[in-house]
Amino acid sequence: MVTNQPLVSVIMPVYNAEKYIEETIKTVKEQTYKNWEMILVDDKSTDRSKELIKENLSDNIILIELSKNSGTAIARNEGIKVAKGRYISFLDADDLWDNQKIEKQLKFMQENEYAFTYTAFQFVNEDNTKRSKKVNVQKQLDYKEALKNTRILSIAVMIDLKQIAKEECTMVNVLHEDIATWWKLLKNGHTAYGLNEVLVYYRRYGNSKASNKLRNCKYRWELYRKVEKLSVIKSIYYFLHYAFYGVIKRI
Repeated sequence: MVTNQPLVSVIMPVYNAEKYIEETIKTVKEQTYKNWEMILVDDKSTDRSKELIKENLSDNIILIELSKNSGTAIARNEGIKVAKGRYISFLDADDLWDNQKIEKQLKFMQENEYAFTYTAFQFVNEDNTKRSKKVNVQKQLDYKEALKNTRILSIAVMIDLKQIAKEECTMVNVLHEDIATWWKLLKNGHTAYGLNEVLVYYRRYGNSKASNKLRNCKYRWELYRKVEKLSVIKSIYYFLHYAFYGVIKRI
């Protein structure tokens, strides 16, 4: 491990991901940037996920086992607690990174002194044989703009813990916890900066969150009303923007 470069902690919640987990671990192992640790948090899987992880453990690949199934937000938060890196990134157990993801994103952050960044991405199908067009991201994003059009994918995020405290990064324990958490950071006065290069690949399949547009719309509305506590009028305003940008233009 290279020690003259900052440590990057990769936090990965795992639940019944035996089909993809080894490929996802490999996508981190093959990073051109070498000073990383990977923290896999098994959320009480009932398949062979934990056994496959154990076959890949090393000095910089760590397994945390939760005593009960607690959901993605809790699993990520357990990973955040033990992360030793100056920078944290998030990866889900069925998704993939470009092998230069850490290197390029870290350089982008260091050159500009950014605290909170995310990259462009592509959707891929289950067997990774078909990829969508690039999903572009904004150069920068504040809270109000994010309410209209959030393209911050969790697996594309990197945060500098010297500029944003761990406590602020704690995931909100709701459906679409990632979006709620990015909104929380932005509402606290941070700005998210987009690196408009595809460095992550989000697997999309039949029962994934992204596959059900109506369900996503329902969850988004609940985020506006129940999490952000917006009025009905403001919720409608932001929801219409979301519907246009997120559903019509991107999907």
